[in-house]
Amino acid sequence: MTEQSSDDLRTVVVTGAGRGLGLAMARRAGTDGFRVVVAEVDAERGSRAAEELRAEGVDARFVRCDVADPDSVADLAAFVRGLGPLYGLVNNAALANGVGGREFQYIGVEAWDRLMAVNARGPWLVAKALHPLFGPVGRIVNIASDAALYGSPRLAHYITSKGAVIALTRAMARELGPRGITVNALAPGLTECEATETVPAERHGLYAANRAIPRAQRPDDLTGLASFLLSEESRYLTGQVIAVNGGFTMN
Repeated sequence: MTEQSSDDLRTVVVTGAGRGLGLAMARRAGTDGFRVVVAEVDAERGSRAAEELRAEGVDARFVRCDVADPDSVADLAAFVRGLGPLYGLVNNAALANGVGGREFQYIGVEAWDRLMAVNARGPWLVAKALHPLFGPVGRIVNIASDAALYGSPRLAHYITSKGAVIALTRAMARELGPRGITVNALAPGLTECEATETVPAERHGLYAANRAIPRAQRPDDLTGLASFLLSEESRYLTGQVIAVNGGFTMN
């Protein structure tokens, strides 16, 4: 990591950064020389993640944030405002544990609304609260899912929420482009991490049988591309959805 004073660091917020893919992307952002704000609903997990990153030499701060709660998101924005102009946002927080298995007609209204509140409304609330804090340039990376591209069965509420993230990405790209803020989405495949431990073996088998690259997907298969999307080199790339899944889906 390049030596910089704390005052010179650009700030990147990563939601859901307490574990798994979010933590991996926060770690990569820190390695790339950014100050990282770990925004995580689980206070113990988020605090531990920030401590872990600081032990590795990253300027990491923890803020508890429930992305489905407007007041909690407002608290996040107030904290970030105190750090100076914002440079990057990775909208990663989402509900994924144990959400599959039921056909669309058997999904309860409460389960549908909860998933949509976190996975679809959450990224909008966070971007809405943080976008005034961006400096003259900025990068937003929304985490979608290739399940929305594939049309996975027995995941109707989940893939609908991730389809909403894709649509939001395009709308925000149009509106924020004149400000020098790019907005892109990553659509990961089934990634081996804590959030996917409860995914049925059948779905793991589906991916294993249909990837062009047959090995299991890991969080670090995403971090390099996230790093690029947060970099200066991606300044003319916006409104795009990039599937990273070993060729499980192909455009």
